[in-house]
Amino acid sequence: MKVFMFILNSLLLGLGLTMDAFSVSIADGLNEPEMKKKKFFGIASTFAFFQFAMPMIGWICVYTILAYFKAFAYAIPWIALVLLLYIGGKMIFEGFTTSSTESDNNNTKKLTLGMLMLQGVATAIDALSVGFTISDYKWYEALICCLIIAAVTFGCCLIGLFIGKKVGTKLSNKASIFGGVILVGIGFEVFLTNMLQTPIMSILWTWLLALFILLAFIGLQILLIVLKRNRK
Repeated sequence: MKVFMFILNSLLLGLGLTMDAFSVSIADGLNEPEMKKKKFFGIASTFAFFQFAMPMIGWICVYTILAYFKAFAYAIPWIALVLLLYIGGKMIFEGFTTSSTESDNNNTKKLTLGMLMLQGVATAIDALSVGFTISDYKWYEALICCLIIAAVTFGCCLIGLFIGKKVGTKLSNKASIFGGVILVGIGFEVFLTNMLQTPIMSILWTWLLALFILLAFIGLQILLIVLKRNRK
């Protein structure tokens, strides 16, 4: 029974932590609908690695440099916000500056290794605080827990990439804009969730951000239609 609860808790923890990586995977799939399967697995593996490493590093910090770790914890939401705003803003800018013809000719910007690393850090850095959650685990229990989290992340990110690719093919050059809006929304969601430690407020802000993303995408669609008409 104890083993079952340990695995169940680890799976639920993994599902909770992987939502940001899952959303970013959708954005990546949207931005690069012609992505090959090899890159699929590379991206999912990268997110899984960071989701494994961050909680493990947090657990180690609890037993080594706790005072410094607590001080750094306050900077975590700010770092995630800045990184995701940068990545999302870049995608939105490229979406507006890339014409439909360039998009059809597969000249859309592809996800680089450097950008993927930034995404991995931005979506997993808040998982450092999980070190406190699993601080009562022995080292091998913490290791197994982090491996389960990584496995859940890997599976969810593959699903996210597949969804993004399917939708991205239909959205053409608008996909990069939509993906960028998703990343910006995630940045604010991570920031507000960490700053507003009350669960009710976190849920409220998450739903409001989901509504904001939807309205922003509709607004962008209208703006693109207006710009096309003005060109004619």
